[in-house]
Amino acid sequence: MDPTVSWSAPAECTLPGVDPPGLQELTHWTVKVTVIIVLGVMITLGNIAVLLVISSSVAGWSRNSRYFLLSLTVADSAFGLLVMPLNLSVSVLKGHTDALCHVVAFCNATIYSTCMYTLAMISLERYVAVFYPLQCSTLMTRRRTLLLIAFAWCFPPFLLSPISFPGGIIEVHFSTASLVCNPTYSTNVGYSLSLTGAIFFPCSIIMTYCNLRVWCAAKRQRLKLRQYGCALRNRHNVASRVLVPVMTAYFTCWTPCMAAMIYNAVSGSGVPEWVEFVVVWLPTSNGFLNCIFYFWINRSFRRKFRLVLRRPELALCPGLARSMGASMVHFESEFVDNNNGIHERSSSVSSTCTLVTLM
Repeated sequence: MDPTVSWSAPAECTLPGVDPPGLQELTHWTVKVTVIIVLGVMITLGNIAVLLVISSSVAGWSRNSRYFLLSLTVADSAFGLLVMPLNLSVSVLKGHTDALCHVVAFCNATIYSTCMYTLAMISLERYVAVFYPLQCSTLMTRRRTLLLIAFAWCFPPFLLSPISFPGGIIEVHFSTASLVCNPTYSTNVGYSLSLTGAIFFPCSIIMTYCNLRVWCAAKRQRLKLRQYGCALRNRHNVASRVLVPVMTAYFTCWTPCMAAMIYNAVSGSGVPEWVEFVVVWLPTSNGFLNCIFYFWINRSFRRKFRLVLRRPELALCPGLARSMGASMVHFESEFVDNNNGIHERSSSVSSTCTLVTLM
């Protein structure tokens, strides 16, 4: 048997003019883009639903809570409406400039930082509401609430402004592994580590402390209610049902990204391709998980969402609504009356403050 025949057979099985490594790279790019688009659509639709609900009052939520929720929802929406389209545009453009990548990297980092600051402030606001209920209106005034929200939106651009300038103190590159314009953290180790010290670690400490204190207080209250026979057997541990998934989602989504950032800054090396893709886009999924917590953990939010969905139905089909024995006035009054006795003190997505309290 001619050895040249055996060696030429595999080459004949491949498509003419197709480079196998290039085909594999194209396949990976297609899969990544599909994941990013699906995630972006989910985040956008989820936060649109959230905006429909918090555009008006929700039973059990204070005005300050709604302000923080609105800020967080806008930041989460920016993942789907700004971060993802910008990075996908850069990945599609063949002749993208270095200046454009710097601007996109600046937008990415700003949205990420604003989300973390807002999550921390929501936790702080709920901590004050739980432990200082009588002084809450004095400590968390409308003016202070708006100042905290302004800080969450204005301080990150100031802190991250060096990223937006080409030829500045830190370099930026487009990563084909994550399809994101990323700062090259190893080019300025001091600045890169200072970002984690000014954003991730303070926010994580505030969230952990506030939520742990709230959880301990809820546990003590639940034990007292059970001791005096006031707790119902079928009532779930509401605080654990909120705080545990919220904190688990936060650290699961954000810690790997921060760890990869620190690793790149210190070692100058990158992580494997798919690991980088997952850790870079994992924080954006927190925006979608927040929507899940809004709907399925908080009863008042779910009831308000059903009210919002029924408004078009009752407006377009009043005859059908009357035949079903429903009316908008009755539905709204049923929603506002809520519970007598025991109710859920709602919290924002991330903050975590749902406790069972006595009226």
